[in-house]
Amino acid sequence: MNKIRTIALSLALLLAAPMAHAQERGPLSLASASYFFVGGKIDTSTEGSPMVGHMYVESMIPAKRTHPFPIVMVHGGSQTGTNFTGTPDGREGWAQYFVRRGYAVYVVDQVARGRAAYWAPQPYGPVTPSRFNFVEQRFVAPERYKQWPQAHLHTQCPGAGKPGDPAFDQFYASQFPSLVSFPRQQELNRDALVALLDKIGPAILLTHSQSGAFNWPVADARPNLLKALVAVEPSGPPVHDIENTGEPDWFKDAERMKVSGLADVPLAYEPPLTGDAKLEFVRQEKSDKPELARCWLQKEPARRLPNLARIPIVIIVAEASYHAAYDHCTAAYLNQAGVPNTLIRLADVGVLGNGHMMMIEKNNAAIAGVIAQWLDRQRLRVAQAGR
Repeated sequence: MNKIRTIALSLALLLAAPMAHAQERGPLSLASASYFFVGGKIDTSTEGSPMVGHMYVESMIPAKRTHPFPIVMVHGGSQTGTNFTGTPDGREGWAQYFVRRGYAVYVVDQVARGRAAYWAPQPYGPVTPSRFNFVEQRFVAPERYKQWPQAHLHTQCPGAGKPGDPAFDQFYASQFPSLVSFPRQQELNRDALVALLDKIGPAILLTHSQSGAFNWPVADARPNLLKALVAVEPSGPPVHDIENTGEPDWFKDAERMKVSGLADVPLAYEPPLTGDAKLEFVRQEKSDKPELARCWLQKEPARRLPNLARIPIVIIVAEASYHAAYDHCTAAYLNQAGVPNTLIRLADVGVLGNGHMMMIEKNNAAIAGVIAQWLDRQRLRVAQAGR
């Protein structure tokens, strides 16, 4: 291990220390813990008149709150808020980590997921079927399938990563179907998250994977209420998703094109798109490195995203995840659109071996520490609350 990596690893272990020490001190000290629902309406056009479009929100408020803005944690596809409230092998999650550091935390179940129940196809559309092989290949054991260049580096899955292993079975039991329509997912969850921000006030938004596509429309709609965006391997890359094909080519662009580059719902660009005008995109002729995918960017001159430009944004990328090959494209797209951001590759700060589900892996506290340190550097203060 070279000197830089050794120093970085020492830093990562130092950052993880508050979590270990906090656990040794005993129970969480909470001022309150509860739940509520936001958004949605009663749909009398559907049999039974269900509530639709609502989001479940679980709150944990520390007894000693030392940070002015709460963190809203939003899970990814096929998941629920349990990603953040524990791990399949029984350890504390990121929610408890940040509560112990003095943050109020709100953990959601997406619209039509988990405790924000999917009632029937009529109001939402179809959902994805169960995908056992997908869970193994993408989440718990990518090293066995080697579908992207970094997959063999994965070492942090708790347990054996196979059916019959208690940690695997716990994780697989937590899986839920997702809405098939990407625009519908993004519209529904944008509106529910906006309703949540309107209720609780200025906040930090922490998203993962699928919910990373919600970052941009939520920020577009409520830029004064978002004090920071923590995008943990956000849905991407821009313009076209990537299909992993294994050796020798590794990557293939998906056919579907994202209408706003970053998402499947419109964003407020400057100059604005008027009439029949559409964004124009170009792809890199050559990738930055052989193990990376080629990025899509706007055709110059690029339009700006002014509502996102003043929000501190960090993109967190794991060493062994399928996102390791393309999350730099999201960072580049934002930069081109006039949106400064920080890209943190965990391997560069000595946090090694993680896959896409890093918040439930063995070293989840070290990763939470990296995020906490970045937030500390933003020096977020009440004076920035916008109200």
